[in-house]
Amino acid sequence: MFEAIAANRRKSAVLVILMAVLLGGLGYVLGEFFSQGAGPFGVVLAAVVWLILTLVSYSQGDQIFLSISGARKVGPEDLPVLWNVVEEMTLAAGLPKMPAVYVIDDPAPNAFATGRKPDTASVAVTSGLLKMLNRDELQGVVAHELAHVKNRDILLMLYAGVLVGAIVLLADIGLRSWIWGGGRSRRSSGDGGGQAILLVIAILLMILAPLLAQLIQFAISRKREYLADASAAAFTRFPAGLASALEKIAGVAAGQLRGASRATASMYIVNPLAAAAEKRDAASLTATHPPIAERVRILRAMHGASFLDYDKTFAAVTGKSGVLPKSALEDPHAGAGLRIQGESWRQDSASRPGPAAAAPPVGARPLMPAASASRAQARAVDDWFYAKDGWARVDCSCGAALKVPPGLVSSRIKCPRCGTVHDLHRASRSA
Repeated sequence: MFEAIAANRRKSAVLVILMAVLLGGLGYVLGEFFSQGAGPFGVVLAAVVWLILTLVSYSQGDQIFLSISGARKVGPEDLPVLWNVVEEMTLAAGLPKMPAVYVIDDPAPNAFATGRKPDTASVAVTSGLLKMLNRDELQGVVAHELAHVKNRDILLMLYAGVLVGAIVLLADIGLRSWIWGGGRSRRSSGDGGGQAILLVIAILLMILAPLLAQLIQFAISRKREYLADASAAAFTRFPAGLASALEKIAGVAAGQLRGASRATASMYIVNPLAAAAEKRDAASLTATHPPIAERVRILRAMHGASFLDYDKTFAAVTGKSGVLPKSALEDPHAGAGLRIQGESWRQDSASRPGPAAAAPPVGARPLMPAASASRAQARAVDDWFYAKDGWARVDCSCGAALKVPPGLVSSRIKCPRCGTVHDLHRASRSA
């Protein structure tokens, strides 16, 4: 996969330069539009904004993104199933360090990875995703996100998100200023046809700059989703897990994910802005992700779990040429996971070190994932968020779990199921 990693590094540099040119052009036109001769000042201002955003996105961009999304860091004792899945997929992907694990309290099922490099990466999933998916499906989603980490997609998309957001913001300020009277005195001063041309250019650039910036972002993100799907299939050795997860996510009529925006939409495993948008044909230039239905068809049609299997299946399903780099197709062990998932076969990673996966026994067939996550897992997610928000839990002898809000004045609470009255001070001492 060295080709994809090297290409991502080159494209990161090209993207930063291209966004700087676009931002500088927008600054020049806005400067000339609002004050004649102020174009160079607008370029300088845009350059300062670009430099600040580039430094911030490289040093703190991932933490800002996690903070905006409302992500909370978890440890191995908080949500053991999630932690173990991330740990397993880290080994399967061959990453040098396990990413930090975060959970977002949001019912919309989604996930993303962020960071500058694999050593400082983070992976976040929503509570809705944890409550919906079983372990095999969760492995597929986490493997997909860790593939973005391994392939160095995370820094590229972080740059794209921050800089696209800056361009959208400047263009929006320019348009609002023009609508509410900005530059009118200049336009009415009789400067002639040159001013009319400048006005048209300014308006067009303010309208088209955000669209062009997002088209650039979409163009670099869609192919990476296919590559991450292929990597997830290779890491887990179970393409049906990710396929089933995508089907469940697509089948939920969830609203917009809180904290998501147009600038960061491409970082998620599915479009977080509108669930219905992913159900429609997403083949247009403005789509952040490939159609889920197409991704599922490719994963379901795979007869193996290698990169070569995915590339051949992609060509058969879409009628297009493959999407994977030659280095991945030439190495038969590239991306192979340490464990073979599914109930039909397993590889003992302790007795067989190395990235290569053992071949399944003759006639073995991977089983389909179970219908949904367990109730215990869903309850564990809720309990963890309640505890983080300061709620206490009292277990009644009848089996009910009573949630006590923080700051409750009363020292007693009555079980609504059996009527038992619990002393909260005694319960806290016994806990």
